[in-house]
Amino acid sequence: MAKKQFKAESKKLLDMMINSIYTHKEIFLREIISNASDAIDKLCYQSLTDENVGMARGDFKIRVIPDKEARTITVSDNGIGMTKEELDSNLGVIARSGSLKFKDDLGESAQEDAAIDIIGQFGVGFYSAFMVADKVTVITRAYGSDTAYQWVSTGADGYTITEAQKDTVGTDVIMHIKADETGEKYSTYLENWKLMMLIRKYSDYVRWPIVMDGEQSDWVDSGEKDENGEPKMEMVTKTEEQTVNSMIPIWQRSRKEATDEECIAFYKEKFHDNDDPLAVIRVNAEGLISYRALLFIPSKVPANMYTRDADPGLELYSSGVMIMDRCTDLLPPCYAFARGVVDSPDLSLNISREMLQHDRQLKLIAANLGKKIKSELTKLMTNDREKYEQFHAAFGMMLRAGAVTETGDKVDEIKDLLLYHTSETKLVSLKEYVDAMPAEQTKIYFACGDNVKRLLSLPQAEQLRDKGFNVLCMTSQIDEYFVDTMKSYDDKPFCNIATDDLGLESEEEKKETEAKQAEDKELLDFVKETLGEQVASVRLSNKLVSSAVCLSTEGGVTLEMERYFRSMPGAPTDIRAVRVLELNANHHAYQTMKEAFTAGDKDKAARIAKILHAQALLIAGEPLEDPAAYSELVCTLI
Repeated sequence: MAKKQFKAESKKLLDMMINSIYTHKEIFLREIISNASDAIDKLCYQSLTDENVGMARGDFKIRVIPDKEARTITVSDNGIGMTKEELDSNLGVIARSGSLKFKDDLGESAQEDAAIDIIGQFGVGFYSAFMVADKVTVITRAYGSDTAYQWVSTGADGYTITEAQKDTVGTDVIMHIKADETGEKYSTYLENWKLMMLIRKYSDYVRWPIVMDGEQSDWVDSGEKDENGEPKMEMVTKTEEQTVNSMIPIWQRSRKEATDEECIAFYKEKFHDNDDPLAVIRVNAEGLISYRALLFIPSKVPANMYTRDADPGLELYSSGVMIMDRCTDLLPPCYAFARGVVDSPDLSLNISREMLQHDRQLKLIAANLGKKIKSELTKLMTNDREKYEQFHAAFGMMLRAGAVTETGDKVDEIKDLLLYHTSETKLVSLKEYVDAMPAEQTKIYFACGDNVKRLLSLPQAEQLRDKGFNVLCMTSQIDEYFVDTMKSYDDKPFCNIATDDLGLESEEEKKETEAKQAEDKELLDFVKETLGEQVASVRLSNKLVSSAVCLSTEGGVTLEMERYFRSMPGAPTDIRAVRVLELNANHHAYQTMKEAFTAGDKDKAARIAKILHAQALLIAGEPLEDPAAYSELVCTLI
């Protein structure tokens, strides 16, 4: 019989299908099973109005049969089957989808009434079989027909259609697996364990049972007695039909059908976590795009969270078929710690079902999921503060980092989720800090560094403590950038106590400081000359109370920013903070230096200046260039 030729430049198109469209060969089974599921859906729908179908919902199944000797994998369904004409049009015309035509003919309202969820869209998934098979045979018998037909193809050279023998309605897709070659071990696909793994990975939630024969071993009574008269047991291995897939995903069930305990058990198994999640979030959205989601907030940081091997993102399904195991676009970066699944029948998938065509859909889902996560975290902060602080200790850095990589809207979204240590040592949110501010306090005071104890002991904080003003201790490297992005909270500007004017001086006090600055100008110039390029300027401080000295900065780069850039490999080395040495004119050390300078003992004055500068560096958490020299200087004054 003469072979028929594929239409529409099909040789080129089929070659592209096999070699270019799909990323992973293993998805062939997903595509063939999805087609089988669609065929069953069609016959199941037919049975609603046609009593002659003679099959109940529980009768439908998809069977996967590997045959190592014949090197075949058969996917068999008892769905609606195909006529000769349908074989020719559906399999002979690449990119013609019988499933899509069925959906179009059915109409949206009828689909909803019948709960039909057809998977196929493009009419190309079938040809993915040629990625692993050098020959594909399809034997099918359509519902209502007494004649079966066989479609056979070895690929781009065309196909044949002949009459065949098949006793039941449905379709058998027989894939003749390629011989192994260098770099490709096709024989692996003939193993039961491999096929079961692929089914559970990609098709676990196909609504119809996917069955395979599997061996079951058990101890049974042999009918004989041992020397003690006890029944003699023997191990018997039987081949039994096993349902491989779960069918109904847990996220498709109601709260009554799937308890939180069951969801937690699913999380532990799915995401390989021994600890309970801090929260379970269920989403059932209807609207422009319908989807269900089941999200979890882990209780601890995965070992690889902040490494290159990190794998954030949600598992993405379309009608129960897995599309992507890590879809990062479904989560805003600040919520990348979340784990879970999203399932939508409305996704605009590309031809391979491995990617999505419309970013708009993903952005809409991501925005909605972000709101759900924030709502859950806000609830957790209010109702279970201890548990929320556990979350913040684990993922506070991710919240901050994600926010500064987003637009200002995202910063506004998460600002109320952040916690900071204060002068009272407890953790507070920005709202809690502002609500507790004394009436006369107009700024939000903060200090940046890697150690809460050191920040609370900064000389610049003493004056604030005396007035009863708390200081927020920001210990994350990203905090300063976050604050710079936010600028203010509840109309209260942020004030970095190490760089900004605290705004506590009266006009009279400012004039007094300016007068002292002018009076001691010669001494301050001397100190600057002594220290050289180590500081940009020297001035009398309006921040210091009992401390002699502190180090502040001018301009956009602070000491914390400088340290951050220093810690980054390959970062520019010329990014430096403009250092300012601030001196307390009322401190005895300053007075001693002033007396020595006035008396003409510039050597002593210079030594005191160097010691004060070294002290300022130590207080600020900066290393000394020469600790031994500093020690010697101190000893000269003892």
